[in-house]
Amino acid sequence: MHSRTLAGALAALCLLAGARGASAADDSPLFRVFMKDGTALASYGEFAIVGDRVVFSMPVAATSNPPLHLVDVPADRVDWDRTNRYTESARADHYIATRAESDYLALSGEIVRTLDEVAATADTGRRLEIVERARERLAAWPAGHYNYRSAEVLQLLQLLDEAIAGLRAASGGRQFALNFSAFVQLPPAREPLLPPPTAQESIQQILDAAQLSDSPEARKSLLSTAIAAVDRDGEAIPAVWARDQRASAQAQLEAEIRIDRSYRALTQTTMGLARERAKAADVRGIEALLRRIRSRDGALGRRRPDVVLALIRSVESSLDAARRLRLERDRWAMRAPALRRYRQEMAEPFDLFARLKPGLEDIRALSGSTSSTLGMIERVVGQLVDRAGAIEPPAELAVAHALLVSAARLADNAGRIRREATLAGDIARAWDASSAAAGALLLGARARAEMQAVFRIPQLR
Repeated sequence: MHSRTLAGALAALCLLAGARGASAADDSPLFRVFMKDGTALASYGEFAIVGDRVVFSMPVAATSNPPLHLVDVPADRVDWDRTNRYTESARADHYIATRAESDYLALSGEIVRTLDEVAATADTGRRLEIVERARERLAAWPAGHYNYRSAEVLQLLQLLDEAIAGLRAASGGRQFALNFSAFVQLPPAREPLLPPPTAQESIQQILDAAQLSDSPEARKSLLSTAIAAVDRDGEAIPAVWARDQRASAQAQLEAEIRIDRSYRALTQTTMGLARERAKAADVRGIEALLRRIRSRDGALGRRRPDVVLALIRSVESSLDAARRLRLERDRWAMRAPALRRYRQEMAEPFDLFARLKPGLEDIRALSGSTSSTLGMIERVVGQLVDRAGAIEPPAELAVAHALLVSAARLADNAGRIRREATLAGDIARAWDASSAAAGALLLGARARAEMQAVFRIPQLR
């Protein structure tokens, strides 16, 4: 009995497998993104969710290979129930039109090979095992393939159930499962698929996407695309509708451009003033700029929140710089009497170092140094070190003070080494003296520059 049933199953499978023809061409499916306000935007291929945005390529012409425009809309404005249902419906139709038949033929071939194996197997237990495994594979197939040909699969499952029952009886089994008949899942609720957009519908979707976009640049791009589409497809759309929509899109585009120009002028003017006031440590003036930004933004309708946020952050950075500079200047003003006093006290040591420069230049250049010049360097260095050592520098000038003293001592070394080189006629020692002289001149210049920087009122860095 069970052999006849298996043979029947094999014959039925062969008939069912050949019942349909070849699949359709593998074209990219057209999806839809439904908004909560009822707007439906076509998506060429599936959309992607990036952060809080839904990104997709929207066809902007009613052609077989349409130009595409990248669109993104807020995810919280999407009707996800309807969009997801439509997505599943589109996937199912695309699968059925492209791969379903070849997949089903592959399944059929697998089941045929399994039944051939059963026919060639003498052991009843082994035959039962093979048929049950085939039934399990067949029962799971519709759920993973959009319920394609589920009615045919159900017929095969019923035949296999009969065969399994017969095999179990032949093997002496006493208990029989009562749930052999296949349970094929009902397909989920489908969202009816829409036909490809007409030329007019494509243009309307571009305009709808422009209204949904939060990005000024995206809006301008979409509006420009809509205008170009009206001009391109004018003969395929109602003339009055085309004229009105083009005029509306052009007006919106010009308004966007005017708004851009206004915010650009606000940014340029404000940043220029912020830089000037930061250099002047004008904290109150920069605070007034922040109030002006918010006031002007309100007058413009708050149309560029990203631009305003970036501008406010830049001005707040200038405000922070102005506050720091004001603090530095206030401290400098408090320290000014001590700095002036130190500057007066250090006038003589700096004059003494200036007297050393000609002699040090001669040593550095190896251009000749007389005994009197070298003696002068030794005497002046002693006076400089004594005078500087008697002066207590302010904390902010301690390093520069030490540099000047080091420069003087290095000058003394240069003079002594030059004397030794002259007496010994040693050119190598003369070059050592040259290096010491160069170092003394460099340290002296650095000491003067650092002191002058401290004496000046702090500037914005």
